[in-house]
Amino acid sequence: MFSRYKKPQGTKPAADAGKPADLKPVKTGAAPTAAPAATPAKNLMKPQRAAAQPVVMDKEKKRKERLAEIKLELHSRLLDNLNLSALENATESDLRAEINEIATEALNEMSIVLNREERSHLNQELYDEVTGLGPLEPLLKDEGINDILVNGPQQIFVERDGKLMQSDITFKDERHLLRIIDKIVSAVGRRVDESNPYVDARLADGSRFNAMVPPVAVDGSLVSIRKFKKEKLSIDKLVDFGAFTEEMAAYLQAAVSTRLNVIVSGGTGSGKTTTLNALSSFIDDAERILTIEDTAELQLQQTHVGRMESRPANVEGKGAVSQRDCLKNALRMRPDRIIVGETRGEEVIDMLQAMNTGHDGSMTTIHANSARDAVSRLENMVAMAGIEMPIKAIRSQIASAVNLIVQANRLQDGSRRMVSITEVTGMEGDVISMQEVFRFQRVGLTPDNKILGHFTATGVRSHYSERFRLWGYDLPSSIFEPMAAE
Repeated sequence: MFSRYKKPQGTKPAADAGKPADLKPVKTGAAPTAAPAATPAKNLMKPQRAAAQPVVMDKEKKRKERLAEIKLELHSRLLDNLNLSALENATESDLRAEINEIATEALNEMSIVLNREERSHLNQELYDEVTGLGPLEPLLKDEGINDILVNGPQQIFVERDGKLMQSDITFKDERHLLRIIDKIVSAVGRRVDESNPYVDARLADGSRFNAMVPPVAVDGSLVSIRKFKKEKLSIDKLVDFGAFTEEMAAYLQAAVSTRLNVIVSGGTGSGKTTTLNALSSFIDDAERILTIEDTAELQLQQTHVGRMESRPANVEGKGAVSQRDCLKNALRMRPDRIIVGETRGEEVIDMLQAMNTGHDGSMTTIHANSARDAVSRLENMVAMAGIEMPIKAIRSQIASAVNLIVQANRLQDGSRRMVSITEVTGMEGDVISMQEVFRFQRVGLTPDNKILGHFTATGVRSHYSERFRLWGYDLPSSIFEPMAAE
């Protein structure tokens, strides 16, 4: 059936691929000798129960291993028999039926009998191997999982509700894992091998993908996938989740709408990109926005958006396009605002100049643990770019360019909070002066290790209150008054 999806002359593997010896009853050794009559019966029962558990677990493990071997063998046969070029126009039902046909034929040749549940599970895995990313497919489809972390072929961890846990899904071996990695990176025109052992890419759904392979990865290839949220988290939803308050949202709306330059600061996994996406919703739809990223992740909701993505060097070491190259070119493209996904290198010079030369309202993210640390990191990146400038001149440039620093943190219970909103008010001598307007005040922990705390204003009136008023955002003074814990 479905012969149009089969190769005209497929090579068939030998039929003696091996029979599942583990599907037969497992021998546990010679029968135990009779115990002395003086030994109580209850003592005879304990060693038997203790010994039975490892036997059952060992049998289940062997069975899983054998099923993995069968899947690998069947996948090889599928590649031999399926006409992959004809599959592009095949419907899902036709392809599943074809896979089922080839798998049934192969299992009969191998004299392997599986029950209905095992057969259904095997067919689904084969479908994922042919059309998707193999063992990773069910994890990618699980909406409750935020991150997938692979430490070699036998260890896959997932983050669910802010907590890491190990999955029972594994790869067959390192070659299997490398094949899936190669499938991902080749789809976006990149490569990974011994000469280029690490790569950044994105999946078809927009999820961020990073891989590092041996010999740099010692115990097997390392893969990190930050899943792309199909549902965009709006400001209202973030408020409902407790990431910040309505008063803070009103302040941020005024800040973005009046074109203050904003830096979102935070650690890995703290929600910087999510926060940046949410803040971008306050940008007027009539403005021209250019985004620059290493891996395209931003989900801007405006109409006039130009997206750029950097590119690594090719095999000959040529053709690289850095974020700085994109940023320089963006300045010639008449942007109203420039949004850089993450500033981490020499592009900081051009970013600061853009913020200082008519591109008000630009935004970026940076890795830092506090607002003051974010400013220090900007100073360090300017210094690492090889620009010979006095430290006072660098700080003056930063104080003039950056208006607002939003600090996002991932707390110890896995929750993400906007823990601080800090304004940059200028220079006092050689020091950049800053004032915190809102903060998250921690007060303790619950018995199940949940963070107790509340958001509050610091009592300091915004340095940009007059600017807000002139732009039509006359915020009430009450939102800047400290709030007591409930």
